[in-house]
Amino acid sequence: MTLEERLKKCKACPHECKVNRYKSIGRCKMEGDVKLSLVSIHKFEEPIISFKNGSGTIFFTGCNLDCVYCQNYKISKERFGKKVSIKRLADIMIEQQERGVDNINLVTPTIYVYQIIEAIKIAKANGLKIPIVYNSSGYESVSTLKDLEGYIDIYLPDFKYATNDLGKRYSNVDDYFNISKEALLEMRRQVKDTFDENGKILSGLIVRHMILPNNVENSKRVIKWISENLGENTIISIMAQYYPEYKAKTKEYSEINRKITYEELEQVENYLFEKNMLNGFIQELGDHEEEYVPIFNLDNV
Repeated sequence: MTLEERLKKCKACPHECKVNRYKSIGRCKMEGDVKLSLVSIHKFEEPIISFKNGSGTIFFTGCNLDCVYCQNYKISKERFGKKVSIKRLADIMIEQQERGVDNINLVTPTIYVYQIIEAIKIAKANGLKIPIVYNSSGYESVSTLKDLEGYIDIYLPDFKYATNDLGKRYSNVDDYFNISKEALLEMRRQVKDTFDENGKILSGLIVRHMILPNNVENSKRVIKWISENLGENTIISIMAQYYPEYKAKTKEYSEINRKITYEELEQVENYLFEKNMLNGFIQELGDHEEEYVPIFNLDNV
């Protein structure tokens, strides 16, 4: 199918709204044009991603989830950003490479997959050679991931919840666990973990999980599923950066209206060792670095 045909009956994400994005909007509230909120060099991703020169992040506007604790809600929900053409998106990838970054990091890309594929084709034809990172919520359609095969080198998904109930309460989707576990298996099928001689990742899967307050058991179930289904050697990134934002600051979600405790982090860390999950990263408590090195103002995109 052509790009136009896909966007006229959009099924990019698991919602499969089938709307004509040239004329209307679906669950993500975004039209057919690519919209970016930030282009930057990010030095605070996982060390094997940011590595020495930083990760060339491209932040997309909008999201197919509605997480009540979203820390980027001005981008995901209020839809801050600027529209760019597919050709311009390809040029931005090349420009990031020219700045010496270690990879191209596509952040919240899910709802723009069709356009991203076309941009990658153009960028590769014009000399893009560095790895491409697909940095997503983990709520992905397997069929769309199959469309991405060969275009994405590194998958960097969240794995938020090990039950559908938590996905419903905190991200407003009925089937987060069911969908995301299949997406993770497909990502694992596509890419093998490879590194250069200096330890920089060239391809592979890194699974992120952010600990939520009062939800240690969820974290343990996530780790258990990863261990049993993706393997003990899976690269896992445990994030302790949670802080209440957006709707999480209201009485309705009082159970997550605080940062996590040292005890909660310690319990999750101990369980990692118990499950022999020793390949990856654990954030220090309260470390939620948002220090970006801006490349240029979006007015100049």
